[in-house]
Amino acid sequence: MARILVIDDYALLRTLVRQLLESQGHEVVEAANGAAGLQAYAAAPTDLVITDLEMPVLDGFQVLRALRHTVPPVAVLAISGDPHALTQARTLTPYTLAKPFALQPLLATVQALVAAPRPLATSLGRGSDQ
Repeated sequence: MARILVIDDYALLRTLVRQLLESQGHEVVEAANGAAGLQAYAAAPTDLVITDLEMPVLDGFQVLRALRHTVPPVAVLAISGDPHALTQARTLTPYTLAKPFALQPLLATVQALVAAPRPLATSLGRGSDQ
Protein backbone atom coordinates (compact mmCIF):
# COMPACT_ATOMS: atom_id res chain seq x y z
CA MET A 1 0.00 0.00 0.00
CA ALA A 2 0.96 3.67 -0.05
CA ARG A 3 2.93 5.84 2.34
CA ILE A 4 0.91 9.00 3.08
CA LEU A 5 1.84 12.22 4.89
CA VAL A 6 -1.03 13.99 6.67
CA ILE A 7 -0.36 17.64 7.60
CA ASP A 8 -2.97 19.39 9.74
CA ASP A 9 -2.80 21.49 12.89
CA TYR A 10 -5.96 19.82 14.24
CA ALA A 11 -4.71 16.70 16.05
CA LEU A 12 -8.11 14.99 16.18
CA LEU A 13 -8.51 15.20 12.40
CA ARG A 14 -4.97 13.87 11.84
CA THR A 15 -5.72 10.94 14.14
CA LEU A 16 -9.04 10.17 12.44
CA VAL A 17 -7.50 10.29 8.95
CA ARG A 18 -4.51 8.19 10.09
CA GLN A 19 -6.78 5.53 11.57
CA LEU A 20 -8.93 5.40 8.45
CA LEU A 21 -5.97 5.13 6.09
CA GLU A 22 -4.14 2.60 8.25
CA SER A 23 -7.29 0.45 8.31
CA GLN A 24 -6.93 0.29 4.53
CA GLY A 25 -3.30 -0.86 4.76
CA HIS A 26 -1.56 2.48 4.19
CA GLU A 27 1.40 3.71 6.20
CA VAL A 28 0.69 7.18 7.60
CA VAL A 29 3.06 9.88 8.81
CA GLU A 30 1.62 12.89 10.66
CA ALA A 31 2.77 16.50 10.97
CA ALA A 32 1.14 19.35 12.91
CA ASN A 33 2.17 22.16 10.54
CA GLY A 34 3.68 22.78 7.14
CA ALA A 35 7.25 23.16 8.37
CA ALA A 36 7.14 19.82 10.18
CA GLY A 37 5.44 18.28 7.15
CA LEU A 38 8.14 19.42 4.73
CA GLN A 39 10.82 18.13 7.11
CA ALA A 40 9.07 14.76 7.29
CA TYR A 41 8.76 14.64 3.50
CA ALA A 42 12.42 15.56 3.00
CA ALA A 43 13.49 12.83 5.43
CA ALA A 44 11.36 10.13 3.79
CA PRO A 45 9.25 11.05 0.72
CA THR A 46 5.71 9.74 0.56
CA ASP A 47 3.38 8.65 -2.23
CA LEU A 48 0.73 11.20 -1.27
CA VAL A 49 0.54 14.34 0.87
CA ILE A 50 -2.74 15.48 2.42
CA THR A 51 -2.42 19.02 3.72
CA ASP A 52 -4.68 21.51 5.41
CA LEU A 53 -4.40 24.95 3.86
CA GLU A 54 -4.72 27.11 6.97
CA MET A 55 -2.12 26.28 9.62
CA PRO A 56 0.39 28.11 11.78
CA VAL A 57 4.15 28.17 11.13
CA LEU A 58 3.91 27.26 7.42
CA ASP A 59 0.54 27.03 5.69
CA GLY A 60 -0.68 24.57 3.10
CA PHE A 61 -0.11 26.99 0.23
CA GLN A 62 3.58 27.11 1.11
CA VAL A 63 3.61 23.31 1.30
CA LEU A 64 2.00 23.10 -2.15
CA ARG A 65 4.56 25.50 -3.63
CA ALA A 66 7.46 23.61 -2.04
CA LEU A 67 6.28 20.24 -3.35
CA ARG A 68 5.48 21.36 -6.91
CA HIS A 69 8.88 20.40 -8.27
CA THR A 70 9.62 17.17 -6.46
CA VAL A 71 11.12 14.36 -8.49
CA PRO A 72 9.33 12.06 -8.78
CA PRO A 73 6.26 14.28 -8.44
CA VAL A 74 4.03 13.73 -5.45
CA ALA A 75 0.25 14.07 -5.51
CA VAL A 76 -1.01 16.59 -2.96
CA LEU A 77 -4.59 16.69 -1.71
CA ALA A 78 -5.47 20.10 -0.22
CA ILE A 79 -8.20 20.19 2.43
CA SER A 80 -9.91 23.22 3.95
CA GLY A 81 -13.18 24.49 5.34
CA ASP A 82 -12.74 27.74 3.42
CA PRO A 83 -14.17 27.54 -0.14
CA HIS A 84 -12.10 30.56 -1.22
CA ALA A 85 -8.90 28.86 -0.03
CA LEU A 86 -9.81 25.70 -1.98
CA THR A 87 -10.37 27.78 -5.12
CA GLN A 88 -6.94 29.35 -4.68
CA ALA A 89 -5.36 25.94 -4.01
CA ARG A 90 -6.62 24.63 -7.35
CA THR A 91 -3.99 26.81 -9.04
CA LEU A 92 -1.37 24.61 -7.33
CA THR A 93 -3.07 21.19 -7.22
CA PRO A 94 -6.15 19.80 -8.95
CA TYR A 95 -6.94 17.69 -5.89
CA THR A 96 -9.02 19.38 -3.18
CA LEU A 97 -11.57 18.32 -0.60
CA ALA A 98 -13.83 20.58 1.46
CA LYS A 99 -13.99 20.22 5.25
CA PRO A 100 -15.94 18.81 6.87
CA PHE A 101 -15.82 15.75 4.67
CA ALA A 102 -17.28 12.29 4.95
CA LEU A 103 -14.80 9.45 5.26
CA GLN A 104 -15.88 7.65 2.06
CA PRO A 105 -15.11 10.57 -0.31
CA LEU A 106 -11.72 10.99 1.39
CA LEU A 107 -10.97 7.30 1.05
CA ALA A 108 -12.10 7.20 -2.59
CA THR A 109 -9.94 10.23 -3.43
CA VAL A 110 -6.90 8.76 -1.69
CA GLN A 111 -7.32 5.41 -3.41
CA ALA A 112 -7.59 7.11 -6.82
CA LEU A 113 -4.51 9.23 -6.21
CA VAL A 114 -2.26 6.46 -4.96
CA ALA A 115 -3.34 4.20 -7.82
CA ALA A 116 -2.61 6.80 -10.52
CA PRO A 117 0.79 6.57 -12.23
CA ARG A 118 3.00 9.65 -11.80
CA PRO A 119 4.96 10.95 -14.81
CA LEU A 120 8.40 12.37 -14.19
CA ALA A 121 8.34 16.09 -13.34
CA THR A 122 10.69 16.89 -16.21
CA SER A 123 8.29 15.36 -18.71
CA LEU A 124 5.69 17.84 -17.49
CA GLY A 125 8.02 20.76 -18.04
CA ARG A 126 8.40 21.27 -14.31
CA GLY A 127 12.06 20.50 -13.74
CA SER A 128 13.81 21.79 -10.62
CA ASP A 129 15.59 24.54 -12.54
CA GLN A 130 12.39 26.37 -13.47
